[in-house]
Amino acid sequence: MPHKALLVVAKQPAAGQTKTRLCPPLDGPTAAALYACFLRDTLAVMREVEGVRRAIAYLPEAAEGYFRTLAPDMALTPQRGAELGERLDNLLCDALADGAQQAVVMDSDSPSLPAAYIRQAFAELDGPCDVVLGPCDDGGYYLIGLKQPQPRLLREVRMSTSTVVQETLALAEGLGLRTALLPTWYDVDTANELLRLQRELLAAPPEACPATRALLAQLPRWL
Repeated sequence: MPHKALLVVAKQPAAGQTKTRLCPPLDGPTAAALYACFLRDTLAVMREVEGVRRAIAYLPEAAEGYFRTLAPDMALTPQRGAELGERLDNLLCDALADGAQQAVVMDSDSPSLPAAYIRQAFAELDGPCDVVLGPCDDGGYYLIGLKQPQPRLLREVRMSTSTVVQETLALAEGLGLRTALLPTWYDVDTANELLRLQRELLAAPPEACPATRALLAQLPRWL
């Protein structure tokens, strides 16, 4: 088994429960369908990263069948914990306890994320750094990677705020951890970010994000 674990946090798409910040301009079924496309394209990006054990950390617990059909080539694990930080900590700790020497967890809201950024995360962990972060424009992060469990970084930082990266870096410094930052990217949670994705894909090679591209082609470009 590869000594590097790459996990993605994902939810089974459901109308009215998925990507609700995109409603409006989208309706519930369209937002859920869009996220299903994000998932397919994110999994394709993960497959471009060589020499890692790939896994989907899913919600809800009953979604195992959905994800087994979606990605039969990947390991599956249910997310555990009430809060996001707790769930991320459990995932990273479990992967490291299962024999991984490096564990990276990424989001499923950044379908155009370059696979090179994920490779860079593992390359940083090959060196002296203890923590690698992929910052988002909104102050959060699209990826975090560790070589040893660091529960405080996940459980003591207020998640889903504009200061997640700032607080994580400050806490890591206080713990004496060496941190590396990847290039900044973005996740797609709002109408403006969806517009950014539409514009990006118009200029991208045709093979980029095929599932998302196909659905966005059916939507107005003025979102």
